[in-house]
Amino acid sequence: MLKEYLTIRQITGPLILVEEIEGAKYEEIVEVELPSGEVRRGRVLEIDRDRALIQLFEGTTGVDVFKSKVRFLGKGIEIGLSSDMLGRVFDGLGRPIDDGPKIIAEERRDISGNPYNPTARNYPSEFIQTGLSAIDGLNTLVRGQKLPIFSGSGLPHNRLAAQIARQSKVLGTEESFAVVFGAMGITFEEAHFFISDMRKTGAIDRAVLFINLADDPAIERIATPRLALTTAEFLAFDKGMHVLVILSDMTNYCEALREISAARKEIPGRRGYPGYLYTDLATIYERAGRIKENAGSITLIPILTMPEDDKTHPIADLTGYITEGQIFLSRALHKKKVSPPIDVLPSLSRLKDKGIGAGKTREDHSDTFNQLFAAYARGKEAEELSVILGEAALSEIDKLYLKFASAFEGQYVSQAEYDDRSIEATLDLGWELLSVFPTVELKRIRQEWLDKYLPKFKKAAAD
Repeated sequence: MLKEYLTIRQITGPLILVEEIEGAKYEEIVEVELPSGEVRRGRVLEIDRDRALIQLFEGTTGVDVFKSKVRFLGKGIEIGLSSDMLGRVFDGLGRPIDDGPKIIAEERRDISGNPYNPTARNYPSEFIQTGLSAIDGLNTLVRGQKLPIFSGSGLPHNRLAAQIARQSKVLGTEESFAVVFGAMGITFEEAHFFISDMRKTGAIDRAVLFINLADDPAIERIATPRLALTTAEFLAFDKGMHVLVILSDMTNYCEALREISAARKEIPGRRGYPGYLYTDLATIYERAGRIKENAGSITLIPILTMPEDDKTHPIADLTGYITEGQIFLSRALHKKKVSPPIDVLPSLSRLKDKGIGAGKTREDHSDTFNQLFAAYARGKEAEELSVILGEAALSEIDKLYLKFASAFEGQYVSQAEYDDRSIEATLDLGWELLSVFPTVELKRIRQEWLDKYLPKFKKAAAD
């Protein structure tokens, strides 16, 4: 029998202070029964001797200080896990919202998860094909990697996330692939887009969606990414699946964290965010990876919108420290109608070299990547010069690089929303674009690959 307390002493916003309690634990789940009989749930945020600070998920409106009963349940937030979760849509606290049957759990787990033993981790080394040339060809995603997308308000990061969720696959393996999607603080329109798009394309059959809307409580937003990752851990390490986790938008998550920190009257850090923001983000991002002697894996793509497109903002800055690279979306490319507007120059996948090459993608991948990157960088320099001096001031070779940069953005980076390119098509497209240069300019590609691949594309260009 659980003890009931009638010792609420203070209500401040979504927080209630309960005194004269015994044995309460940090992050323990609490039930508050209102005089009307309505039961609301909350979580212990802080404990000081016989006092507990609790945040209610549904808010404190209607809570009577003298008549409401408080019960401590002795456990944290848990989720019931089952393979039947695939194809289902849940809210930010793991409750079904798709009119489907209730999930019969194979087991229940605390969403906080358990830390990995570093020596048990396996190094990421297998290529994941997203079907997007700007990622597969230049910023390759590797199984078990953490690769965030840095976006800005109004940029099409949600459509990019949906395309990655639809198209991603691990090549050359019979093991099953699943997508776990955690959406935090999104609008109803965005939620409808994700759900309807995945149903329309059939991708929902291998996906689990957790949807937290913008008008849902902030405390629920804190739980959503942990629910998604706990589900991913079950599918990956218990069911042996490759799991891609997409979390959008981490900025909304951090804003909720700041709101809760302010309500607790904590001393703020940079730009008002709590001083433990780095640690908190690490507890989410570091749940991705591979474990030795286990077939499953978790690959993580967190998406965040940089306030005012500022990459030095604390959320983007700290995310960059923890993860293994970043994909930047460019407002300038978006205005030029390049879609997806991935800016390959500041983008980086630190593990790309581990997932490409013979037996994984193709033998010429590394060399063509280096040459494409160098040629595009020089083309952008020529573009800047043409703006200042005029195109007539450019040399003939600079004009060629300028033309290449435009073609690269229009044909390689830009692709239709439902255009799923194979890695072979991406690599061939790179050769096709590079074939406009004289061979002497292709200094970053080994002669054996020039001899093997270039003549075919030179001939095609001549025809």
